[in-house]
Formats: sequence, structure tokens, C-alpha cells
Amino acid sequence: MLNLLDFVGDDRLSTAVVVLLAILVRVLTGLASYSGAGDAPKYGDYEAQRHWMELTVNLPVTEWYTDSPVNNASYWPLDYPPLSGYQSWLCGKVLRAVEPASVELVRSHGYETPSSKIAMRWTVIAADLLVYIPACLAAIHVFYGAPSSPSAGSSSATAHRARTLALLALLFSPAAIIIDHGHFQYNNISLGLTLAAAAAIGSGRQLLGAALFSAALNHKQMALFFAPGFFAHLLGWALHSERHRGVLAVAKLGLVVIATFAACWAPYLSSKGAVLQVLTRIFPVRRGLYEDYVANWWCASSLLIKWKSRFSAPVLLRAAAAATLAAAAPSMAHQILGRPRGGGGGPSRWGFLRCLANSAFAFYMFSYQVHEKSILLPLLPVTLLAGREPSLATWLPLLAALSMFPLLDRDGVALPYVALCALYGAVMAGPALHHARQLQRLQVRRHDDTHTSQDGGAGMCICVCAQHYTLQPSTKPLFLFLRYNYSSLEM
Repeated sequence: MLNLLDFVGDDRLSTAVVVLLAILVRVLTGLASYSGAGDAPKYGDYEAQRHWMELTVNLPVTEWYTDSPVNNASYWPLDYPPLSGYQSWLCGKVLRAVEPASVELVRSHGYETPSSKIAMRWTVIAADLLVYIPACLAAIHVFYGAPSSPSAGSSSATAHRARTLALLALLFSPAAIIIDHGHFQYNNISLGLTLAAAAAIGSGRQLLGAALFSAALNHKQMALFFAPGFFAHLLGWALHSERHRGVLAVAKLGLVVIATFAACWAPYLSSKGAVLQVLTRIFPVRRGLYEDYVANWWCASSLLIKWKSRFSAPVLLRAAAAATLAAAAPSMAHQILGRPRGGGGGPSRWGFLRCLANSAFAFYMFSYQVHEKSILLPLLPVTLLAGREPSLATWLPLLAALSMFPLLDRDGVALPYVALCALYGAVMAGPALHHARQLQRLQVRRHDDTHTSQDGGAGMCICVCAQHYTLQPSTKPLFLFLRYNYSSLEM
């Protein structure tokens, strides 16, 4: 039976066509509304991004995180790490060149014109072209090999299907597209840097990977979701590497991380107060345990236990940290201990990706101050694993997008949401099921997820839809996390 993958070649031209289609989808998504459109006085995330461009092009870098009459903490203060501020400065320069009035200090609050919207939209597409898409291509090359060299134990056709599925999953994930190009954010930069870091580590360039992941952390603090996975894998590599063993390898990694952070934080290292001011902004503990109706453990269980009213913020912060660490610990231990001697001795690349997925899910489910959009982080390694976990990489992005539907509906992007989910399902469902069956026959996988794709996927969608309309505006089945926690221990 023919499916989409039979019509997608394994050459550069076919890859270029897929990338161009992904860009076209992003452009069409950008024609829709955005967060807070016309909703004075604070508007939404679109205005927040524009306001940060306004601040960074008009104020000295040392004042970006300082409260003042023109940088009021009550009106979208810059609350991301310095690298995000530098990105806002660069985009602000572009916006000033296109439409100077759009970044005038204070006067531009709530600035919304068709031309400035187009310019803002294209800055996000430029970030995709410069960071996220190249990182996707690099990760596909590292983890799935070049088209002419299928991985060991797989046929050329199977390797081609695996590569194509992973590329399609990474480029057409509906949740990632609708948040960046509809709602309006720049998650593609931090996700792209994380993906590039994983690719570097997968290719044996651990120090480069450490630098790239440090850059991701300095763009968005949400990249901390992946920190346990990177830490465990790199520590496992240091302990088991024949060339870089023990203390020396750990010291090299530490120096790279410190140097990267120092470069990003250089303008704020002049005083302890300046550093603390930035930290206070990017880690707003006062916001509480979770925002809105995020589909994690704390929000779902608040139906029975009123966490926010019964416990103080410090107690909840410690409880969230302990629960997150406990949930991430099994896959972390697996990476640190490595494979048995017959399996190579150190942690594997595929185990690394599964550990990243489990680590991000642990943070999403149990950590403090989680937002609906945080589901984008566990989706990243899951979609990269599409060649090995085709069923999970097909259904989970759709469920993730559904979990954000109340937010997307409020932003006026419900139509693009439906279109993107329908496109993703049409592109991925048939090929993923076919590939899962092929993997079963070739015994590449250690467990069979074909029945999950046929029966469980539809059942999960029905359950989530029912929960959406009967319980909370956004609820994701917790068993997805539990299932992946155990599957992450398989190499």
C-alpha cells in the first residue's frame, strides 16, 4: 500500500521541497491573529515581544532588567535570560529600519499595524531558517545517517522512512508552529540550539554540545527541562570514555559551560546586584505553582487538593523540585551507569534522546511554575525519535496541541490549529503506522507500539476531548508520562 513516504525522495532536492513546504505552512499560519490582538491595555505575548524590542534598542544593556519609569515591571518586563535580550535587540533593529514608530520608547505601547505585524512575523521565520531548520537537518543526519548509509541492521527503505518521518515530525509539529507563528514567540531559537546540542553530542562533539545547550539555557530558562538529561549523558560519557576519563572530562565540560555563561552574562557581571536583578526577573517564583490550566500533575490534582491555598510557596517549590528529580532519576541513572560491557560501556545516542524526553516530561508534569506552552519541550526529542517511536511521535504532538486549545482559541487561532493538526495527522498517521509495522518485522524495536497507534491513539484523543469539555479546559493524560518514563530505560 502506497503512502506519502513513497513519494518523498532521499535526496537534497526532496529535502529542500519539504523545507519549503514547512516555510509555506509557517507563512500561512502567520496570516492569522496573534496573542492579545487589540486587547488593551496589556495585549498579549505579541506585544511582550515587541515591547522587549522597544526596550532593548532604546536602553543600555545594563538597564534591560532594571525597573524604571520607562521599563515598568507591571508592563511586560523582560523575563528571559540575556541571549533572548540580544535577540530582541537584533529584531528591534530590523523593526526600527522597517517602521521606526513601532519601537519608539513608551509611545509604541500597543503598536499594531499590518506592516509591523508582517515584519515581526518574518523575524520568527528568519529564526527558523537560521537556527531551527538547520538544527533539524543536522540532527537527522547525526541520528539517522546520510541517505547513502543506512544504519546497521536496517534496509535502505526502512532507513529512508525513518529519516523522512523524523524530518516531517520536526518540521510540521502543530504545537510548535502555532505557538511561534500564530500565538507569537521565539521558542524555535532555544529549541533549535537544544537540537543542535543533541546533534553535536550524538556526533561525538561533547564540548560543542555543552556550549550549544548552555546557549539554549541563556535564551530561555525553560531549556532547564532538558538539563538533567544533558547532565546525565555527559557525566556518563565522562565516566566511560576511554580518551576523556573522569575528572579531566568533567573539568573540560565545566570550563565550556562557565565560558558560555560568562560570554552571555558579561554586561551583568560587574556586580552581584546586577546578577540578582536578572535572576529575579527570569525566575519569578511569586507567580505560583502553575499558570492557567496547564495539563500537569499539580493542576489536574488541584481538583481534589487545593495546593495553592493549603501550602506556602516555599513548601510547594521544594515539593515540586523533589517530585521532578524523582521522576527524572531512573533515566538519568541509566545514562550515568551506561550500557553493559557487551553494549559498548557508555550511554547510547538513542538512550540520550529518550532521557531528554523523560527529563522534559518530568519537569512538565511536576516542576514549579509550568505554562501550557512548556509542552513544546518534551515534544522536541519525541519528534526527533519519530523514526524509532513512530506512533508516539504521531499522536503526542496532536494531544499536545489539543492541551493548548483554550489558549489558542482565546488568541483567535483556532482555525490554524485545526488546519495544522489535520495536516500533521494526514502526513504522519499512515506512514507512521506502516513504519511501526516494518520495525516490528525487522525487530529493530524491543516492543511493539503498532496496537497503540491503532487503538490507544484514538482512545486517547477521545479521552482528552471528553476531559476538555467536562473537567478542565486543558488536561493531558498523565499515563503518557508514566509510559515514557519506563520506555526511556530501553536503548
